[in-house]
Amino acid sequence: MQIRFSPSMRSITISSSNGFLDLMKVKVAARHFSYRTLFHTILILAFLLPFVFILTAVVTLEGVNKCSSFDCLGRRLGPRFLGRGGDDSVKLVKDLYKILDQVNSEEILVDQKLPESFGEFLSDMKNNKYDAKTFAVRLKATMENMAREVKRSRLAEQLHKHFAATSIPKGIHCLSLRLTDEYSSNAQARKQLPPPELLPLLSDNFYHHFVIATDNILAASVVVNSVVGSSLEPERVVFHVITDKKTYPGMHSWFALNPLSPAIIEVKGVHQFDWLTRENVPVLEAIENHHGVRNHYLGNHIMGANVSDNPRIFASKLQARSPKYISLLNHLRIYLPELFPKLNKVVFLDDDVVIQRDLSPLWEIDLSGKVNGAVETCKGEDTWVMGKLFRTYFNFSHPLIANKLDPNECAWAYGMNIFDLNAWRKTSIKETYHYWVKENLKSNLTLWKLGTLPPALIAFRGYVHPIDPSWHMLGLGYQEKTDLDSVRKAAVIHYNGQCKPWLEIGYKHLQPFWTRHVKYSNEFIRSCHILEPQ
Repeated sequence: MQIRFSPSMRSITISSSNGFLDLMKVKVAARHFSYRTLFHTILILAFLLPFVFILTAVVTLEGVNKCSSFDCLGRRLGPRFLGRGGDDSVKLVKDLYKILDQVNSEEILVDQKLPESFGEFLSDMKNNKYDAKTFAVRLKATMENMAREVKRSRLAEQLHKHFAATSIPKGIHCLSLRLTDEYSSNAQARKQLPPPELLPLLSDNFYHHFVIATDNILAASVVVNSVVGSSLEPERVVFHVITDKKTYPGMHSWFALNPLSPAIIEVKGVHQFDWLTRENVPVLEAIENHHGVRNHYLGNHIMGANVSDNPRIFASKLQARSPKYISLLNHLRIYLPELFPKLNKVVFLDDDVVIQRDLSPLWEIDLSGKVNGAVETCKGEDTWVMGKLFRTYFNFSHPLIANKLDPNECAWAYGMNIFDLNAWRKTSIKETYHYWVKENLKSNLTLWKLGTLPPALIAFRGYVHPIDPSWHMLGLGYQEKTDLDSVRKAAVIHYNGQCKPWLEIGYKHLQPFWTRHVKYSNEFIRSCHILEPQ
């Protein structure tokens, strides 16, 4: 390409050696053409002409459509510069959509050998040179097979979590055995709790009375430590720890050897309550004598599960079959007025909670004549955790449930409740609870899925006073995506669900809120190899 200027600077001649532009002359008017304009013209041409040359070369090299005009060039390259496919690519995509729609309605054989990775799939396509429809069929079959494998894995994961959640970790089992042995050999471990001079305080309503029922010594220690550590008036804290007969010696040893003065701690076994017998507790008698209960809670938990199950629903079914639901300790809270006949109010705590704020203001809440101060679980951003209505727990296809309950009624949380025992004693809550537990047993456990909360939801209907949700945050045992800022702000955090913080399956980012209250320096904890997470 050559550019020549005339001596008078009145014209410019542009010639090309490839014949594309043989000659171009630009005549410049003497009075209207300035040197600045000339400079700009040359600059534009300097950018434009190489570009035109490149486009021409592309057209020449491709030569498929034997198109060399600017019009053809624009039709072919224009849509690409505008971010759209050309005519051929649009047609190809439409054809592919059409084939996929056809294949979508076809049944795919499940016994054919399929690629297990994208690399294998790509190699399979290249080696066999499949046509478009066969490609679509293989693609659908591969994706459906992978979806089945993922679902199987998720179901297996839930089953393994269930087995882990219902077993006793060897460290916690060791702790109970070591402390039980200490109870038999160490007089200090058997000392009276509380000391005789403090016994009258166990029924003094000036104090803040907490109740926990559990056979897990480590979990109980965390609950008590966190309550006392968070209290602004620990000298007013009275803790009533209730456990079963086999765990009583070890539980007593722990709190006898690890006092939390000035708080007052009482440890009692269910065998020490004379009236708490099978004859006086219909729930216990009915559960132990029912022919289907043991099979339901201790039988084959895999039966009936298949790859079509939703893993989340399957997890809920497994949790509903936890053996803890046939334990008297789990039903014990329904007997609080009889267990503590002289107390006016108590706060009942589950063993999988951690207290992060002083709870004394709970005693100042006006329950407006109601019995149970609880957080409602039907409102909240996390709809998985805080989207619980009665339909979540009850089988409304059963006529007894459908005729008595409203599926849209709001549920509430067990695990941190302030109970007005005086108001409770004026009701028939316990009798209602017994009636519905027996009805569920008569119906072969078809009225509800989960253990002790559903009969309580019925028994306490009309007696629940909602309290602020910041008092009780739930779901740390099954919602992995729990918001950490919300966890830090909550007064009580609850690891309800399978992934307890003392288990290996516990969520690692949520465990520190629990482990900070474990005394890892304690000689019994160290000797049982209960290690602080790194």
